[in-house]
Amino acid sequence: MVKELAICTRGLTKQFDRHIAVNDLDLEIQAGEVYGLIGPNSAGKTTLI
Repeated sequence: MVKELAICTRGLTKQFDRHIAVNDLDLEIQAGEVYGLIGPNSAGKTTLI
């Protein structure tokens, strides 16, 4: 069975000056799946979205 992905990223990194907001993220979310991001302030949630 082939899984249909809605989101797929490998090695995603986002840096602002010296601050690394997202570091080497691998993420797969299947179509129809519900996914939530939780974490403290300044954890990179909004940057990831």
